[in-house]
Amino acid sequence: MTDDAPVTDEVDTRHLDELLDDLYRGQERISQADIYRRAVAAELPPTLLSRIAALPQGEYAVDEAADLLGGSAA
Repeated sequence: MTDDAPVTDEVDTRHLDELLDDLYRGQERISQADIYRRAVAAELPPTLLSRIAALPQGEYAVDEAADLLGGSAA
């Protein structure tokens, strides 16, 4: 059963990376609230929504958001 955890993380990361790519297209910084709102609308998994909700309020550049959330900024 421990083999399932990395697969789940990979799926989460792909969803997160897709969200961040979409969110930051033409934007330099986005607020935590906007990231969370878009993540809910995109129906991201609950684990990702929890990570985003735990971010301190403020604005983030794509690399900052990816680093804090466990994604990869492309």
